[in-house]
Amino acid sequence: MFRPGTPVAWTRTLGRREEGAEGETGHGAPSLRGAWAVIEDVRLYMFCGGEVRPRNPAPGADATPRPIIWFALTHPRGTVVIDGGNAPEVAVDVAAHWGKINELSITTMAPEQAAVPSLRSVGIDPDDVRWIVQSHLHLDHTGGVAEIDEFPNAQVLVTRTEYEWAHHPDAFNDMTYVQADFVKPGVPWVLLEDFEDGWDVFGDGVLRCWRTPGHAAGHQSFEVNLPSGDSYLLAIDAANTVAEIEGRELAGIMVSATDYTRSVQRLHRLAWRADATIVAGHDPVQWATFKHAPDHYA
Repeated sequence: MFRPGTPVAWTRTLGRREEGAEGETGHGAPSLRGAWAVIEDVRLYMFCGGEVRPRNPAPGADATPRPIIWFALTHPRGTVVIDGGNAPEVAVDVAAHWGKINELSITTMAPEQAAVPSLRSVGIDPDDVRWIVQSHLHLDHTGGVAEIDEFPNAQVLVTRTEYEWAHHPDAFNDMTYVQADFVKPGVPWVLLEDFEDGWDVFGDGVLRCWRTPGHAAGHQSFEVNLPSGDSYLLAIDAANTVAEIEGRELAGIMVSATDYTRSVQRLHRLAWRADATIVAGHDPVQWATFKHAPDHYA
């Protein structure tokens, strides 16, 4: 079903509502039949917010720099920033901003790869951003919320599970969160409850949030359905690489190996049902096969 280094693409049938093995219809799952007649200017942009590689890789380990991928989705009801990559401070002094984890990795980022200049480079005004949607709150995914003051009309959508875990992580996972990015006054949080799995952000099937815990306690992945009929399942860190999607590797950072394995299995079910291309979170080979901003999918 999935070939290494190649996006999976099938023909998607619009309007299909097929319940999965676990009742994965989700909250608010309307039929898409005829919906595209009133949905215009829906575009999916894929951005690279820098690269990361291990500082001292084990003998024989893959030390290829991995892209820090994030997304923007335009919509008539407002633009969505998905994660937003790294905070802009990473481009200035990553060691000062990230702390201990920088001893384990080498991260490179140019100032123009931060969320706000990246959006402006493709003609997106930060004032038009309605949602910053978080897969989770690890330090390489909080570039949007870190600049929340630049998005005056945005709210930040995250699962309650991830919000609570990120504010009080265990000792091992503490270094994967930079609380300066998101623990601050004025963040307009919207917290998704467990029973809201499959949340349809706009109510039209364009963007749906699916819980995929394991890598992080409250991780979620995103199903994007475009007017062209193409669908993309943004795994984010539920599967960092194609090898993880195929079950040949495990993630290096997990809060639960059991949840992680079940979430990868869920990605396959969701992708099959939506005829979707699975986009791995940090795969350099697969990343090279996609259109990169300013190009886009529509």
